[in-house]
Amino acid sequence: MSRLEDAVHDFQHRDPDSNDDDPKRMRALMDALELEFSAMVRRVQQRGDHLVDGANTAVSWISRTCGMSVTSAADRLCVGTQLESLPKIAAALSSGEISYQSASVLCHLREQLGDKRDLFDEEEMLGYARQFSVFHLRMLCRVARHAADPDGFFNEAEENHLRRRFHISLMSDGMHAIDGVLDPEVGAALRTALESLATRRGREDDRKHSQRMADAVGELVHHAMDQGTLPKRHGVRPHITVTTTLEGLKNEFGAPPADLELSLPISTRTLQRITCDSTISRVLLADSMVIDVGRATRVTSAPRRRALRVRDRSCRFPGCDRPANWTNPHHIITWTRGGPTNLANEVLLCCYHHRLVHEGGWQVIKVGREFRFLPPERVVMRRARGPGVRWAA
Repeated sequence: MSRLEDAVHDFQHRDPDSNDDDPKRMRALMDALELEFSAMVRRVQQRGDHLVDGANTAVSWISRTCGMSVTSAADRLCVGTQLESLPKIAAALSSGEISYQSASVLCHLREQLGDKRDLFDEEEMLGYARQFSVFHLRMLCRVARHAADPDGFFNEAEENHLRRRFHISLMSDGMHAIDGVLDPEVGAALRTALESLATRRGREDDRKHSQRMADAVGELVHHAMDQGTLPKRHGVRPHITVTTTLEGLKNEFGAPPADLELSLPISTRTLQRITCDSTISRVLLADSMVIDVGRATRVTSAPRRRALRVRDRSCRFPGCDRPANWTNPHHIITWTRGGPTNLANEVLLCCYHHRLVHEGGWQVIKVGREFRFLPPERVVMRRARGPGVRWAA
């Protein structure tokens, strides 16, 4: 061990030379040491060193002593145990012919087979490890596991299914943190749905893939609520509730932000986007007491919505392919500032482009029957409007 420490010390204090940079060779040496470490912890387990220190299991002792995660410690112990019966795989790992991760995949397969481990063909599986990447080798091992032990494969899948979880937590800045583990079917379905919605939407779309995926979640959720097919809760369709003052609705200077249910207050610009297509209820207060509640009124009526879908057919932003049932009406002149609530003052926009107009500073101009979209640096500032020309405030 001292010789190894001296060799590592000498290597770390060498004069750097770019000609010596060989990641593959370095990885092979590290994998060989992983083999030695795995064999060592197996011997430690057999001697019962962990029991001397009062640890219940060798895995927990290795984890604490070596500063490793429990998962990593268990992996090394599994490799050390299985390679005692797999000399060809051990030799291939020692020589750098296969990687440690590939050897680990094979060792875990043999361990999972349990009483059926005799079905594990070392020569055949070693050939696969030489031929395939770690990812494809892992997929192949799952196929082999199912072929050799379908009941065990099913039981493991059911145990994994119990680990599923999904949490949404409100953060201090109003954002929401999502943490979860999904089963293979749900995870694949969700990823497929989100990827179809997370494509770039034009030259102006500079979002990262992770941001497009986050926006896809919102688009998927809003579409589900807009369709009205979700189960009702307390007799009411699922929806988000925003509470604001008349001054906030008009975006007047000094107005407070709007209150969003299950979240923190939101900007009045975001409020205007939400109110483009919403149901409004007037609540009259006196001394903090409700004295009157008006009828709920839809900003865009159902007949006008149908007419919009027939006219626009899809999101009207250039290059966008979102169909009409994935869009929302946008008021060119917002109705909270006196804009009319009629077909001539509305245009269908998808979630992304609707936000681009309200929060992103883009401007919609209607010229005759056509719509033009100007980026923030080209926003029209003049107040006068010619005949047939409209733009958002």
